[in-house]
Amino acid sequence: MSIADTNSVSHFYYYDDDLGSESDLSISSRSGHFTLPWLTAEPSNTDNTDANDGKPKVLIVGAGIGGLALGVLLLKAGVNFQIFERNSEVKPLGSGMSIGATFGGLFEQLGILEEFKALGKPMIGLDVFSEDGKQLFHVDTSERALLCGTNEYIISRPDLYNLLLKQIPPEYIHMGKKVLWFNQDEDGVTIRTWDKKYHHGDILVGADGSYSAVRQNMYKSLKDKGLLPPSDDTTMPFDYVCLIGQTEVLDQEDFPELNKPYSKFNSTLGIERSYVSLNKLSAKANDSFRASELGPESAQAMCKEVRNFKIPGGKDGKGLTLGVLIDRTPKELISKVMLEEKLFDTWHAGRTVLMGDAGGAGAVTAIQDAVALANWISTLQAATLPDIEAIFKEYKAERYPAAKQATSTTLLFKGVADRIFRA
Repeated sequence: MSIADTNSVSHFYYYDDDLGSESDLSISSRSGHFTLPWLTAEPSNTDNTDANDGKPKVLIVGAGIGGLALGVLLLKAGVNFQIFERNSEVKPLGSGMSIGATFGGLFEQLGILEEFKALGKPMIGLDVFSEDGKQLFHVDTSERALLCGTNEYIISRPDLYNLLLKQIPPEYIHMGKKVLWFNQDEDGVTIRTWDKKYHHGDILVGADGSYSAVRQNMYKSLKDKGLLPPSDDTTMPFDYVCLIGQTEVLDQEDFPELNKPYSKFNSTLGIERSYVSLNKLSAKANDSFRASELGPESAQAMCKEVRNFKIPGGKDGKGLTLGVLIDRTPKELISKVMLEEKLFDTWHAGRTVLMGDAGGAGAVTAIQDAVALANWISTLQAATLPDIEAIFKEYKAERYPAAKQATSTTLLFKGVADRIFRA
């Protein structure tokens, strides 16, 4: 596994060459680009809990980045929704995220583009180094701003999370509400939370991560009926372990690269050895609700293993090691994450639909899922089961190819890295 410095993140960039002029760009989709024709400058005055205008009420399970993004969009569309989060408080892991240039149009429509830019830094390229500090190649990404109207940006994951969170009034989000069970029929969908309370709606969205309770309940029901494809009735293997973190504010004199108005993705490739070797394969079998983030405690042993690895940067051209950054990172902001590679084929059944990690795609892709799903939900004039199933089919047709492309790209780079490390 290659480990880059804490200013580095992996990302999926999705761009459609058939898009129009830069003024038309937002997020790529099957039809060219996402538009939000229902979007107003201010949230709708619709009473979220009591409105009965024929539009569906949406129950969103999971208050991660994807669930919040969907909530923001539904709020703007005047669609009834409630978000249920199993944790009493969500603490996004301390890491950076690369947000593609195509998100600029969406954030501008939501009225948060300037605040988003203020929280992050534009990213202009990718540099790959060997262990001895030699630059192997550079990829220039600055021209994407000419195509999309804005640069790619690096932003702290907690900052992006909090930016989305504050767009939604607190009464729409229910913390500490673990969903244990749901039932759906012709008339609607009902969820039961751990406190023995029931909540009824017309659409259930599983935005609850890689170990989605919504997906597992939906798949169990489909399997009992003999409707679950064999490809979705398998465990998720853990292919890699990733150490992530976010340092405290660094002294720009000691780290002169921070003086620049832009950021770059730096990656260091181990040539003669893997950075980390796992002595066994792991899977989630018999542990269906295991969290993929293993937390600060389990990360410390891995920190000791990798602290002497060289990384680019440093004062007066002197090389750095990961240990320099680890020592400047609060322990609670360091996590060890098991990375799973599995894109599920079944994204919806009845009134239930999956998005983001619940369907096998990541956080950035989850925002794109949220845009597509919000667009289709906003077209509903009635909450009938046939209409809901129809828009879910359109949603999957729009988003599945992009998710598959993202997964294929990840597997491609994974294969390249494997060949390098094992040479």
